[in-house]
Amino acid sequence: MMSAERGAAKNTIEAYRRDLADYAGFVAGRQSSLLTVDRDIVNAWLDRLKQDGLSASSSARRLSAIRQFHKFLCADGIRGDDPTRIVASPKSRRALPKVLSLSEVDRLLTTAEAEANSPASPQKQAAALRLYVLLELLYATGLRVSELVSLRRSAVMRDASFLTVVGKGSKERVVPVNDRARDAIKAYLRTLEPGLFLFPATGSEGYLSRQVFARDLKSLAARAGISSARVAPHVLRHAFASHLLAGGADLRVVQMLLGHADISTTQIYTHVLDEKLRTLVETHHPLAGG
Repeated sequence: MMSAERGAAKNTIEAYRRDLADYAGFVAGRQSSLLTVDRDIVNAWLDRLKQDGLSASSSARRLSAIRQFHKFLCADGIRGDDPTRIVASPKSRRALPKVLSLSEVDRLLTTAEAEANSPASPQKQAAALRLYVLLELLYATGLRVSELVSLRRSAVMRDASFLTVVGKGSKERVVPVNDRARDAIKAYLRTLEPGLFLFPATGSEGYLSRQVFARDLKSLAARAGISSARVAPHVLRHAFASHLLAGGADLRVVQMLLGHADISTTQIYTHVLDEKLRTLVETHHPLAGG
């Protein structure tokens, strides 16, 4: 159902599979089954997750998977009741996303560009150019890392000025590309052999894995003098959104570019506006400065 009806991504389905397997094992250990499990056992499972050190947000995500599973059982008439219906979801304060400063992003890009243009063996130069283009694209578009690494060459539109992106739920969106990233893509495409993907690799998927990109990005951060612990692909996505909002972009536009179904997801980035709003009031309020 998740695959055929909802178009869920492979990684999402794998996460659901792991959560359901863990839950089913716990239920079986309580001498119950998925057709007879009651609310008390569901709550006991949540207690065990907490004891295992799982954060409230991670526990809530797992409970969401279990809720959807039981709703599926009810909808298909396999079970008449839903034991998760009135189970309270673990609450936590939503953490603010990690964001790099403009100067730090510039250092990353400058370092990556310099390495891409430095003499090296063909293999090293190809890897350096690929990393530079990945970084330029990520910061220029705010794509999810899974969307970025799996881009097809056919996604590059109109002289590389736009990308067609297939996001969560197989929803398609068009994302503009700035001049710097566009030039990087065009130069990079000239180095590639014919193929399907923009970032081809020899693995089973046919394109670069998220893990390899994340590893290479952390290594680049260290060479740029930035703590590798602070840098990951999703951090560049956060930086894209936060820097756009700080520059005056409309929240709805950022929502569309990020591919968020609900604007409440995008609103987490509005923390970057606090200082800007305070400065605006102090500068323009008629009584400012007394």
